[in-house]
Amino acid sequence: MNKRIRSNHQRQLSLVAAAVAAALAQPTITWAQSADATLQGSAAANSVVTAVNTATGVTRHTTADSQGNYTLVGLPAGTYRVDAGPGTATTVTLTVASTARLDLAATGAAAAAAPSTALQEVTVSARRLVDVRTSEVGETVSQEQIATVPQITRNFLEFADTVPGVVFSVDHNGNTSLTGGAENASSVNVYIDGVGQKQYVKEGGVSGQFFSQGNPFPQLAIGEYRVITSNYAAEFDQVSSAAVIAETKSGTNTFHGEIFGDFTNQNLRAETPSEESAGMKTNSNNKEYGLAFGGPIIQDRMHFFVTYEGKKYNQPVTVVPGVSGVTGLNSLLPTGVASQFGPGDLSFKENLFFGKIDFEPTDSDRFELSSKVRREDQIGNIGVAQAQSASIDTKNNDTRVDLRWQHFADRWSNDLTFTYEDAFNSPSAQTLGNGAVYTYGPNNNQTIIDTGPANPLATQNKGQKGPGFQEQFTIPDIEFHGVHTLKAGVKWKQVKLTAQDAEDINPQFYYDVEPAAGTNSAGYNYPMGTNPQPYEAFFVAPVPGLNPTAEGTDNQLGLFLQDDWQATKKLMLNVGVRWDYEHNASYLNYVTPANVIAALNGPDPNATGGQTYAQTLALGGVNVNDYISTGHNRSPYKGEFQPRLGFSYDLFDDQKHVIFGGYGRAYDRDLFDYLQLEQTKSTLPTHTIFFPGGGGNSTIGSPNFAWNPNYLNGQSALQALVASTNAGSEVDMINNHIKAPYSDQFSIGIRNKVGDWNTSAAIARILSYDGFVFTLGNRYSNGAFWMNGSQPWCCGVPGFGALIIGNNGIQTRTTQVLLSAEKPYTRESGWGASIAYTFTDASQNRSITEHYSFDQETIHQYPFIRSNAAARHRLVMTGSVHAPWDLIAGAKLTLATPIPDDGIAFPGFNQPSGSSNVPVSATPPNFFGYRQLDLQATKNFELPRDFSVYVRVDVLNVFNWKNYNDYIENFYTNGVFNNPAVTYNQNGNIVGVPRELKLTVGGKF
Repeated sequence: MNKRIRSNHQRQLSLVAAAVAAALAQPTITWAQSADATLQGSAAANSVVTAVNTATGVTRHTTADSQGNYTLVGLPAGTYRVDAGPGTATTVTLTVASTARLDLAATGAAAAAAPSTALQEVTVSARRLVDVRTSEVGETVSQEQIATVPQITRNFLEFADTVPGVVFSVDHNGNTSLTGGAENASSVNVYIDGVGQKQYVKEGGVSGQFFSQGNPFPQLAIGEYRVITSNYAAEFDQVSSAAVIAETKSGTNTFHGEIFGDFTNQNLRAETPSEESAGMKTNSNNKEYGLAFGGPIIQDRMHFFVTYEGKKYNQPVTVVPGVSGVTGLNSLLPTGVASQFGPGDLSFKENLFFGKIDFEPTDSDRFELSSKVRREDQIGNIGVAQAQSASIDTKNNDTRVDLRWQHFADRWSNDLTFTYEDAFNSPSAQTLGNGAVYTYGPNNNQTIIDTGPANPLATQNKGQKGPGFQEQFTIPDIEFHGVHTLKAGVKWKQVKLTAQDAEDINPQFYYDVEPAAGTNSAGYNYPMGTNPQPYEAFFVAPVPGLNPTAEGTDNQLGLFLQDDWQATKKLMLNVGVRWDYEHNASYLNYVTPANVIAALNGPDPNATGGQTYAQTLALGGVNVNDYISTGHNRSPYKGEFQPRLGFSYDLFDDQKHVIFGGYGRAYDRDLFDYLQLEQTKSTLPTHTIFFPGGGGNSTIGSPNFAWNPNYLNGQSALQALVASTNAGSEVDMINNHIKAPYSDQFSIGIRNKVGDWNTSAAIARILSYDGFVFTLGNRYSNGAFWMNGSQPWCCGVPGFGALIIGNNGIQTRTTQVLLSAEKPYTRESGWGASIAYTFTDASQNRSITEHYSFDQETIHQYPFIRSNAAARHRLVMTGSVHAPWDLIAGAKLTLATPIPDDGIAFPGFNQPSGSSNVPVSATPPNFFGYRQLDLQATKNFELPRDFSVYVRVDVLNVFNWKNYNDYIENFYTNGVFNNPAVTYNQNGNIVGVPRELKLTVGGKF
């Protein structure tokens, strides 16, 4: 710690207390944050305004105009001594991604402010400037919250759910996700030092966050961050729900270091519901550890900062049947299969590195070079209907390098960043051999349990790699009917996208399970329990000479123009527009195979009179020409114009009561994981073949082959059955006119300062369109999709298998009431608190996590039902207090109503459309769907030679509330919708953790 501060204090707060105070008033003992804050206000006309960062020496100058208006841009978040001449010196703290106002007037109080060398006085007098005039809907997560609020993981995004409208989740597998509004995780984007971390191939939104227990960035490297849920400025791209703007730490003018380690295991936690049911507890052992070090290379000019964080988890999980509401399943399964239900475990290991050097050769130039390296190894795919024997091992690696140059002139500034990314997610089966899938006949062969080895589709290699740059030019203080700050920017990326969707291994055999013996429609007898003969086999068969991996260059271009217009002293207008363009070579240059085109235009074997299969599809509303690609008839969409309009009105020009609102359109991206399937399905096609006599539904599919036990001796025998035919090979086709998904966002609200509390109340309306979805293209010969309550699975592409077509069409409609109140921590009061409440009324025409929609003819025939993306009511409260004996205590309470279960019900009668099913949404009758109280206490011990150590205890889920994850569905009885139609499986998995004690030991110097 800084020795000059120590000499003026008889007693130090604990380490966490120091971090709390540092975030608000003591930048000299923290890492300075690299940020993009803007400081505006008034000063004497034509005066020189200077801001000096008290921790790093970063200095910025500008000259006030003839009216006294000034704007300083590109300020790293932190504490600054700002002055515009004698008697005006003021010390303030600027927050990340904010625009704050500071009027500099020569007063006695200002003149008496401490000089920049009196660090103790600077600390005491610094006041935090809050951005209350922004038109955005969002909040800032402070370093105080990061330091004191309990957390399940060390994922820095976990604190984002203290912002209304945002949810951070830890699922039953320990995987984390961040969502905003009622959108899926893929619509989120996180910007680290202004660089988006978008995932272009797989789901999850943030690179590397698809089904991962890992952290996207070391928490030790994050200073603070801002979360925007609606109405962001035009500079933000590739996002249609929540945007997180995080700034990394830098070294300061003094050397500082920090080290920590935390630990918990099965002896420090309660049993999960499944462990209670099984009468045994699965061993678990979770460790996290890390260190950080930074300091000066050249005082006031060059600094360094490095950090490492590691994680080793052994997470408990429960294997439960995929069929709910059916008793006695275990007695119907082979003993060795039934024994695979119950507790299991998921192992995980992560190494995460970050390093940064900043250099300011002059007061006009700043250079930053930073790099992040992430390496993960995770066991997954265990839980609902998935046995541990079918698990996979996933390598999740992410490397990023950023080089940034900022140049500041008196009347303009320029920000140029070069980036490079290399991020790949590579799951693979842990063993080789035959997989066995057991399905329940009465429920349309719904999967009961999948036993290993894993499906050939589980072995993949998907990622993105390539360079990019982004340029932003800013001109402040343009006088024209007020004061304008103009920003213009361009972003270009050239990323190579890669997707290997399967491997030539592990055929899967399907076994029918029946509650009673019977005879199927083909006259085959089947026994009660598990049929010893499989009824279906699924496998891949590579096409000789073709590459089973889809690769293509993805060129991205984005342009924006933003005008932040101070129209009057009370009224601020934010007017912007951006345009994005994407050229995905793999999708645009794809050529539909000639044999597929021939089959589509050939005769339909189920029709008469020479009717072709294309004509059959046309009768059913499917035009094959919309999906056949010649390599020249697809063009990138050029209509991604996105207006961004916002306003704020300070009622009394005192920043205490501000009305704000706006409208914005935001485009996202179609994931390459979907677009690449038409290529990989044709080069490494999947095949499904059927064996008569295997079960009640064994005669539905084609092609049929007599069962031979030799098929269990290796998939070469299966591949020989289809070597001279494409029969059973799925055909995936994407619409030639695919658009990117987008959302329209509307908001209105008011911010108030009431005493020490900052409050906000807003209403947001978000409408999203053009979500990507696959539907079943098959049609009966008369064009019908439904006949006698059945779908045309029998009628795929002649000589092939099912036709799967990809289109736009998923939509959501969301209205949210967003209420927040924050009392910032101050040393004088010794406490801080925050309250965030969200009311959500959302509907959707398809679950946002399901992009295969085979239950209706088209996505447009799905009704809008209540969304399963967010709870109707959600309350998050946090608090921190400096307790006796130099203890820092923190708490977090989360309460939420149940999330609906969106599913497909079979009422027992056909709908007017002829369908035998109906999409439904049902909510468990519980008052709470999620509730958790977490507590932490930290004690610091001072040691000689400026060292300190601390001990921290986190108690998570203090009352051991069961936050159930799995549903038991019972939608209809005798054609009548049940109430309740869905309940929680009280022996299944839970979200979050059971009551758990986590111990942390750390030190700092």
